Amino acid sequence: MFRGSQGPDVPAWRTPELPPQWQFQLLALQQQFQVAILFMQVTELLQALQSCDSKVPLPTPVPDRSLNDFLAVLARTPSYDDRRSGPALAVALFNRVCREDAGLQVAPPTVCTFAILMDCCCRARRPDLGLAFFGRLLKIGLKTNQIIANTFLKCFCDAKRTDEAVDVLLHRMSELGCVPDVISYNIVLKRLCEDSRSQQALDLLQTVAKDGGICSLNVVTYNTVIHGLFKEGEIGKACNLFHEMVQQGVVPSVVTYNSVIDALCKARAMDKAELILRQMADNGVRPDNVTYNCIIHGYSTSGQWKEAGAYAKCGMMDEAMLIFAEMRGRGVCPDVVTYSTVIAALCRMGRLADAVDKFSEMIVAGIEPSKAVYQCLIQGCCMHGDLVKAKELVSEMVNKGIPRPDIVFYNSLINNLCKEGMVVDAQDIFDLVIHIGVRRDAITFSSMIDGYCLVGKMDKALGVLDAMVSAGVEPNVVTYSTLVNGYFKNGMVDDGLTIFTEMLSKRVKPTTVTYGSILVGLFRAGRTDDAKKRFHEMIESGITVSVSIYGIILGGLCRNNCANEAITLFHKLGEMNVKFDITTFNIIIDAMYKGRRREDANNLFAAISTSGLVPNASTYSIVIKNLLKEGLVEEAGNIFSSMEKIGCAPSSRLVNDIIRMLLEKGEIAKAGDYLSKVDGKSISLEASTTSLMLSLFSRNGKYREDVKLLPAKYRFFNGLG
Repeated sequence: MFRGSQGPDVPAWRTPELPPQWQFQLLALQQQFQVAILFMQVTELLQALQSCDSKVPLPTPVPDRSLNDFLAVLARTPSYDDRRSGPALAVALFNRVCREDAGLQVAPPTVCTFAILMDCCCRARRPDLGLAFFGRLLKIGLKTNQIIANTFLKCFCDAKRTDEAVDVLLHRMSELGCVPDVISYNIVLKRLCEDSRSQQALDLLQTVAKDGGICSLNVVTYNTVIHGLFKEGEIGKACNLFHEMVQQGVVPSVVTYNSVIDALCKARAMDKAELILRQMADNGVRPDNVTYNCIIHGYSTSGQWKEAGAYAKCGMMDEAMLIFAEMRGRGVCPDVVTYSTVIAALCRMGRLADAVDKFSEMIVAGIEPSKAVYQCLIQGCCMHGDLVKAKELVSEMVNKGIPRPDIVFYNSLINNLCKEGMVVDAQDIFDLVIHIGVRRDAITFSSMIDGYCLVGKMDKALGVLDAMVSAGVEPNVVTYSTLVNGYFKNGMVDDGLTIFTEMLSKRVKPTTVTYGSILVGLFRAGRTDDAKKRFHEMIESGITVSVSIYGIILGGLCRNNCANEAITLFHKLGEMNVKFDITTFNIIIDAMYKGRRREDANNLFAAISTSGLVPNASTYSIVIKNLLKEGLVEEAGNIFSSMEKIGCAPSSRLVNDIIRMLLEKGEIAKAGDYLSKVDGKSISLEASTTSLMLSLFSRNGKYREDVKLLPAKYRFFNGLG
């Protein structure tokens, strides 16, 4: 019970047996009641404040108990912001009543007073002031105790002076007249883990655990370091510490198990996570909502792997639903997070009916769906064509006062559908946005334009642009660039240039991306002179010319029989210290070989490393195939060997090209060497290679007698007609 310096005892408020949400409200009322009583008990303190302002001293100082009780309750009140939070008010109040020019208005502060104030400084995110209060405590000669020492450590840690905190913990606690206890270690270990120094925290924990006489560590200690290791991706070390914890006789709590299970689920180690869940139950620790939510989320997201087939996805989801059923069977009620996870997973799999059933089930269970739940279900309805249900859900959100999904949400859906070529479905969502009254923005229209461009419906794309202007949304550079790119990719060069001209007339400044689309389109159409003009126009307009633009120019010139011009430009740009990427080098090396400038090509290939670049698979492919065309089989073989030595894996396409070129040149034994690299996995025989071998080595083939030079598994060609 609270007992003031003057006034009656106030009995503690006994919370009746009521539902949890009611108990929470009653506890809040209890706190308010206690604050009110303390306000009554510190009337003297408020008088002291008035006296401070008027500089008329009180006859009797306010007792330290009233002051400490009042400061302690203020310290525990919620922090809404730095200026109006309880902890900040507590510090301000103390400084006001204890300032030197106000006289002695309160009893001298005690060690307890300073402990409360230092804690308030940490809560108010001013640990530097907490350290100042500690200095003041020492200055007035008060003796420190364990609570003060631990709060001192917390101030250092909150001020991110972690190394000093470690030094005090390990070497200077005796100067404060204290011995580090488990709370001291927990404070410092927590800070080390928050600073991503979990290895140092682990070393410190294991040192203390090894020397059992220093301090007896508890479950909080181990939980802190285990969580820190998991957060830094050190799953193995965290799991080892979990087992060490058990061996040390420290019983894991539900928090410990949840931390381990969550990390294993995120690492997709679902079998291990479920094993820990079973161990947890066997050891008498009751799983809670967090436990089951982690497992359900792990199973429901495991099917998102790209390499997982439909069967694997269904299997994982079935496991999630089994855990969901087990959760309810063990008396743990699913919460909004549980339902949100399950509904989202079902929607991703196209099981919309099941998702709607779960949605209805949660409402019947008295769990109010959150905005996230509604958005998951609305997204599922939109992606799978049930727009009627989507509209109903949006209306339901509005009626319940839940903010409906904004345009960013719908833009994401529209954009994803357009990228997948599902422009009809995207158009349906676009129309839904209009129906529910959400204002469309430039991204909405640009996404639709991009979708129609991708499927070649340029008239529809242009219609969206007109609708955009009619809706009062100003087309931006992305809108015009998307439309220009669409026209050029669909071979409608003049229409693309018309849109580009309109773009300039609207004072929308083109970007590197815009000009890149134009240059690629013009070169593809064989309009080299027009491309050169646009390139010069780009430079004159002050738009930065990127390496990719230079690559487009050089590649376009080479493809349009202007290889010498491209090579000359390449050298000029090199003299201007333009830094090229490996793609540009590949273009010029290929041009040099095709222009019968093999020595220049070899020199440029050798110079790649001096430019700070590394040849890639395309580089080697260009060099090897051009050498083979010139009949330089040994040189090509040497380049292939060097490619393998640096760890650049040859593609299946390259190996097939080499095999065909060697067979056509009659280099049967050499071709056999490359055929031995065909493993049926990363490298497989292409149909064209097989067809050539059949024509060359069958009974009527040109090289039927040389079939013995091939690996044994290919000699069957000799018996085929």
